[in-house]
Amino acid sequence: MASTSAANSHLTENEIWWRDHYDFLKEKGYKLRSRYSPDWVPSWTDTNNAPINCEDGVRSPHYRLLDAQRTCDGVRVSLKTIVVSRHPYEIEIGRFFCSPPLSGDPANHCVPIYDVLEVPTEDDLAIVVMPLLRDASDPYFDTVGEVVDCIHQLFEGLRFMHKHHVAHRDCMQMNILMDGSMFIDAWHPSDHYMSEDYKRVARHCTRTQSPPRYYYIDFGISRKYEASNTNPLEQPIFGGDKEVPEFKEDNYKPRNPFPTDVWYLGHAIQEIFLDNYSGVEFLSGLLSDMMHPDPAQRPNMDDVFSRFQVLRQGLSKSRLRSRVAHSDDSSLWDFLAYWARRIQYIVRRIPPTHTSLS
Repeated sequence: MASTSAANSHLTENEIWWRDHYDFLKEKGYKLRSRYSPDWVPSWTDTNNAPINCEDGVRSPHYRLLDAQRTCDGVRVSLKTIVVSRHPYEIEIGRFFCSPPLSGDPANHCVPIYDVLEVPTEDDLAIVVMPLLRDASDPYFDTVGEVVDCIHQLFEGLRFMHKHHVAHRDCMQMNILMDGSMFIDAWHPSDHYMSEDYKRVARHCTRTQSPPRYYYIDFGISRKYEASNTNPLEQPIFGGDKEVPEFKEDNYKPRNPFPTDVWYLGHAIQEIFLDNYSGVEFLSGLLSDMMHPDPAQRPNMDDVFSRFQVLRQGLSKSRLRSRVAHSDDSSLWDFLAYWARRIQYIVRRIPPTHTSLS
């Protein structure tokens, strides 16, 4: 009993909710990590190990999200709780993009939904099961080609949503994630820097060697419109990025959310790349237009994508292989390691980009 009490005291209130639903999720085919088992005994019990150094000692950083393993095939997934009355369209829009024929379209970069679970005793709560993804900007980008691949997918994905009359309304940096294609080791879900067993730093390739796929997540305030509604107007809802010019101008005036999406994505790319890397200045003109203070003056996503293709065509293979140095990654060793990789890519004929011109 004493060890159980100690374990419970180590869990946060939100983690206790997941612990209390451990058996329910296991019955549905999803197994939580040992930390969330009702029978959990911390691995550091009766040892000299500190909890912070143990796999099961790392707390989940999100109150609505937790990882799990799908028991039928061992695939790692992400579980997200949704208050249905607060976000009534999130599941509907997610399922819309996950249904044929849209699910098979390579331009679709909306996070897949594997399952939706109804939570017993909580009628207004659902659990959405999705792939386990990670921050799109971590690890750092290495070359211009890697940046081009990322932005191509982001522009392609938002254009796809708009083509199907869905405004994301919160496509900020935190809602852009990627899969684990470039990782040699599975990462720990609560500490992406470390391996899943928490015994070493999670090893990874570069994006050039093993390109990831990028996804948009979180459709909590997204909306889908009829094709005939060419100028939908919505009361502004502040997403995670609070800098939208038209919302500062008048918080209550109904706005068309599609130009606002364009601003959100332009600002996200500004924050990820132009604010942190050298060698990406060729993006500045397009991003400036996407973030025009007047929504009517912003290009739509068809125009954005077309202009980006023109920019890509103007980049030589040598430029695509050139380094983009992060502000925290500028030592002589980093520079020499980059050149060693570049020579290796040329010898092995690994292309500098992996997305084709459209």
